[in-house]
Amino acid sequence: MKSLKKLLVLVVAASLLFGLASCKKSSGSSGDLIKVGIINNPPSESGYRAANVADFEKVFTKENGYDVSTFYSLKNDEQLNAASQFITDGVDYIFLSAAATDGWASVLSRAKEAGIKVFLFDRMLNADPDLYEAAVVSDMANQGDTAVKWLKAQNLPEYKVIHIQGAMGSDAQIGRTAALDKEFAAGTMKMVVQQTATWDEAEAKKIVESVINSGEKFNVIYAENDGMAKGAVAALDDAGITHGVDKDVVVMGFDCNKWALRELLAGNWNYDGQCSPFQASVIDEMIKTGNIPSKKVISEEKGFDAKTISQNDIDTYGLGD
Repeated sequence: MKSLKKLLVLVVAASLLFGLASCKKSSGSSGDLIKVGIINNPPSESGYRAANVADFEKVFTKENGYDVSTFYSLKNDEQLNAASQFITDGVDYIFLSAAATDGWASVLSRAKEAGIKVFLFDRMLNADPDLYEAAVVSDMANQGDTAVKWLKAQNLPEYKVIHIQGAMGSDAQIGRTAALDKEFAAGTMKMVVQQTATWDEAEAKKIVESVINSGEKFNVIYAENDGMAKGAVAALDDAGITHGVDKDVVVMGFDCNKWALRELLAGNWNYDGQCSPFQASVIDEMIKTGNIPSKKVISEEKGFDAKTISQNDIDTYGLGD
């Protein structure tokens, strides 16, 4: 009888130990980690995007408590498919920088029904705010307003503008376009051409080359990112057209890559609008603390003028090397 009792005690003890071992997750295993699906544009899109991707890679790591899967695409339908797959995979969070503002309501509703929390970053989209936890974003409309206000303050005798747009339908394109469209509609500025280069430097160069070859006059290039401004300037250089401070063509870009800000400092460009790529640590803090101070958290940003920019500005605000 005693041996039977002893055996039962051993069996119970072993069961308890097995249960504890089953509940305890080994350090560094995926079971310990918060499961995240990140949907973003590819880092090759621009210097801004490369910095944005690097920021998320630095913050959302296994060492910081996350099991991360990432999907990159410039196409909204591909991003939507990736979000659906993340929902199927049962992630805890989806972080989303949408390629286009529309088309997200259904998949975000499915995520909410599945108990998956969504954070928007970099860009807004058109959906009920109840479908996401918070949006940590740039105010793209303010970027456009700030740039156009600066341009009007130059008091040029006339404004003949080559407008090179980003990916159509993206929050960045819509915001940076809107303020300039108001000037075109009011007749205060003339639209020489308005065409998308989808953030691509080579396509931007082709657009400007086409205008140069047509013989139509222009004195402003408003490019919705630095890479496209660079392509535009290459076309000007090939044609022997001067650009920058007190030159024939005013050059404007966005994102504040260090190499672009150096062009301002050298007087080769005139204006660059800041777009902060650093949203990851803000989202990480919200998740870890559970404190979401606002549904929409706006990055503080400004524009830089070639006549006033300093090396300290470049060191402080410039992206990349």
